[in-house]
Order: sequence, then C-alpha cells, then structure tokens
Amino acid sequence: MPKIEVNQDALFEYIGRRYDRDEFEELLTCAKAELDEPADENGVMKVELNDTNRPDLWSTAGLGRQLSLYTGGSRPSYAFFSTAEEPKPYGDRRVEVDPALEHIRPYIAAFAVSGSPISGVQLDDVIQTQEKLCWNYGRKRSSIAMGVYRSDLIEYPVRYYAAEPDGLRFQPLGMETALTPREILDQHQKGLEFGRIVRGFPKYPMLSDARERVLSFPPITNSADLGAVEVGDERLFVEMTGTDMPSLLVACAIAACDLADAGYEIHPVLVEYPYDTPLGRSVVTPFYFQEPVELEASYASHLLGAELSQQDLMTGLERMGITAEPANGGVRILPPPYRNDFLHPADVAEDVMIGHEMRTFSPLAPTDFTVGRLSPVEEYARRVKTNMVGLGYQEMIFNYLGSYRDFVERMYPAEVRDRYAAELVKIANPMSENYAYLRGSALPQLLYAESISAHAVYPHRVFEVGKVARTDERDNYGSVTLDTLAVLIADAAADFNLLNQDLAALLFYLRVEYQLCECDDPRFIPGRAAEITHDGTVIGVFGELHPQVLENWGITVPCVAGEVFLGTLIN
Repeated sequence: MPKIEVNQDALFEYIGRRYDRDEFEELLTCAKAELDEPADENGVMKVELNDTNRPDLWSTAGLGRQLSLYTGGSRPSYAFFSTAEEPKPYGDRRVEVDPALEHIRPYIAAFAVSGSPISGVQLDDVIQTQEKLCWNYGRKRSSIAMGVYRSDLIEYPVRYYAAEPDGLRFQPLGMETALTPREILDQHQKGLEFGRIVRGFPKYPMLSDARERVLSFPPITNSADLGAVEVGDERLFVEMTGTDMPSLLVACAIAACDLADAGYEIHPVLVEYPYDTPLGRSVVTPFYFQEPVELEASYASHLLGAELSQQDLMTGLERMGITAEPANGGVRILPPPYRNDFLHPADVAEDVMIGHEMRTFSPLAPTDFTVGRLSPVEEYARRVKTNMVGLGYQEMIFNYLGSYRDFVERMYPAEVRDRYAAELVKIANPMSENYAYLRGSALPQLLYAESISAHAVYPHRVFEVGKVARTDERDNYGSVTLDTLAVLIADAAADFNLLNQDLAALLFYLRVEYQLCECDDPRFIPGRAAEITHDGTVIGVFGELHPQVLENWGITVPCVAGEVFLGTLIN
C-alpha cells in the first residue's frame, strides 16, 4: 500500500487545526489511512494509505483536503477545469503532438502554475506526488509519467514529438554531459530503470519548446536546465504523458488541485492532436470528464444494514466532499475532479458509510453456516501445478484484467484483430484502459513477464494455472470462464519439440490420451504449431511464437508457448 511522508505543520494548516496523536489517528480512518511513524525531529510523519483507489490522498495537500472536508471545512472550488461544452481560456499555452506518437505514447495533459515562490516543503510534496502517482497509479511510469519545469524559460508552443534515438543531444537531469536518447537509456540511472518502457520503439517521445530546447525525454528524465525546478521558482509548467487518457486526466487533476489548494493559480493548456482521441483532437487540460452516478436509498440501506433516508445519504456524502442532489428516491452525485473511483452505486454507498462513521452502524452476525472444501477443479489444478514444478517450471500469478493493446494488438496481425477482439469480454465501465478487458488467454501475461526478464539467466520456463473468459452466445450470461494452464519457454534453443516433450510428460501423468493436429493460429509460426485434441475435442494449443509477436513485446530470444484447457480435461 502507498506510504507517504507528510510535513505535520503543513498538514495541520490544510486541515485548519492541530490534533494530538490519538485524535489524529482516529481522524485518519476517514481516509482509510494509518499513522505509520509519528513526526520526527524535522516534523515529518509517515502515513500509510490502505486504499489504492484514492491516489488523490497520496500527498500532503490531498490528504489535508480530505481531512478538512471530513471535519467540516469548506469545499474547494476549482474553476480552471474545462469540459467538452466549456473549454477554459488558454492564452498562448499550447502543446502540439506529433502524429508518430499515436502508437508509441499517444496522450499528454498539461497546465501552468503561478504564485508565490515555492518553498522547500511544497517542492518536496510536488516531487512526492510525482513519484507516487507515476509509480503506483501510473504502473511504474508505463501509463503515466509526470514532469515539472520552470515555466519562465519555456516558449510556447511546446512540441511533443517522436525523436530519433540518435538524432539529438541534451543534458539530462543529474548528469554533466549531453547524451542522445539511446545513450540515456544505457547510461542514465533513470534510463536503466525505466528504459524498458520505450526501448522497443523505433522512435522515442520527446518534449521541447518553440525554440527547440528540450524539456524532457518522457517517461525517463527531465533536462538539466528547463527541467531543474528549484526552491523559489514562482512559475511552473506541469505535464503528464501516458497511454491511457482517463488515468492521465485524473492524475493531471490531482496535481492541479493539490497546487491550487496550496494557493497557486492554475492556467489551462490546449493540447492539439493530429489523430482521434477519446475526447477529440483538441483538449484543454485540466479537463473534467467524470460521469454522474446515482444511488437509491433502498439500495444503500440494504448494503449498509441500516435504514437511510435521502437526506442521510446527502449528509454522509457532504462530509466526504461529494456534491449530491436528490434523484429517483436517492441521490445523484457528481464526483470531484480528482476522483475517478465511483464505478458503481456501491462505491457511493461506501462514502456514505464513511461519512456517517462506520461505528454508527450496528454489526450483524453471520446467519449461514457452511463448511469449505476444495472444488474438483482446484484439486485437479494442484495436480497440474505439482507436475509442472516437477518438470522444472516456475509458477507465475497474474491479474485477470488487461488492455486491448496487450491482449490483441501485441498478439495478432492487424487483419485478424477484430475477430479475436470479439471473443474478449469487455468491462462496461473500466477505471483505466489498462484494465478494460478480461483476458481470453494467459499467454500475453507470460510474454509480459518475459519482456522484463532479460536480465535473468536462460532458459526461462514459466507457467500459470488460472482462469480466462471468452464470449459465448450459447451461454445464458453471454460468456464462459475456462480454467487453463499456460506455459512458456524462452531460450536460444526453445522450439516446438522442447515444449512438445514436456506436454507429453504432463498429459501422461494426468492419464490423458491425446493427438496433435496442425493448426493455423496467427500467434505462432506457420507449420510450427499444433492443437491438442482428445476424442475430437480441442483441449489445448501450443507452438513456436511468431517473431512479430516477440518483437511487439520487445523479446529478443525464441519462445515456445501454449495453453491446455483444464476444465475440458476434467470433463
């Protein structure tokens, strides 16, 4: 869980009063937070946040905002947010996006800041916000990376473009010499740490101003001049680049609201795209895009085990800083711009509960008694795992949600993607494009693990036993869930025969008779793949992965992989 460092005096100033330790620890429960370490000699305390769905709390300003609202503080107003119907004035502040970035790192959001000279405490909080948002919420900079610059040195329009790896030189932050982007990936500390994000692309993202002075090489590092913010700077430029626009806009909103709460004026920026985005080709950021959510009083009462009126709902939400209005026997909420975690009415009910304090709800004892046991599928899966470990494989465990890019674009040629995408189960209201689909195969995640494991000694032999989901019109729910074994070998000597002998051994120990039939699966090299069948039923597929698939994942060694459908074997 995220753990942040908070300046005690600054936090109490945001809240509006000071608290002793016991009072403060009690107050933190409204933010699902705990005091990890009390203030040290420098007045810095450590707070652990127990909810990864609230990145707006991962800063002194954000945590102070929530605690202030909960204790009766006034709700802040953020008039600088644009909407689709009402873009805010942006003056000459523009960002021009290069068409070549569409399939590299397509989105950017930005804003400018002005106000009193930034203090050391405020700068530390901005840096912490940058680190926490990009590491946790931004998947270690893969989907969100943030840069802060000295706005006085920047001449608009800012250019966000795709640069040749060896086409320019600039001095990166923390180094004394100018390097090319490729040299930064090989020599700079941040390049070594995050270079995997862009190394597989023919060109790299770059930010420069109208005079072609480099701001940064996102998501790697800032330049040493425009990107070196110091205590005392009065004007800043903040940008965020990434692969998922909703997540990017939420992160942009969080940073803008934090700085606004610190007393700074936020100035919108126009981003001009040469390609289509979920919000069109011109977006003025910070941008408010959250949709209203409705909660019925009867539904909230059922979930929370207490009779709640419409007014009770509004009172609880008001204390959490949520704008609510009466609607359909309940309430209709407008999420704050810095929150995007209201995916379902149950999420609204949770805030109602916290707003009324959890201790006001009477506990209910369980009324059912059941005895747990392993299902037949789980018992069978454990047999499979034991055999795979015995064959020299290492078990992996992955999330079941992922992105269209990973599940389709990186796995199939463009001409067949629509057909295979139609088999995927899509989430109706995903928080992020990175988690918009249920996986229809575990192979993409094994390939992801391999793509970041080039430093490990070969051969790599990994597997996962888990579930996948696919659409099926014959099923009442329109989809089916399958238990599968996914396996991958990466090595210079990896080929069809190597995996064939291991699968033969596995099926022998499972006492399954089978046949192999050549198949035409575009993920594999033609003529080097086979379906596994039993009594005419397909129970699996495996083969040598196509070089284009490996290139899409940035993998430089041959790989052979496959899946076996365990549910079919049991039946």
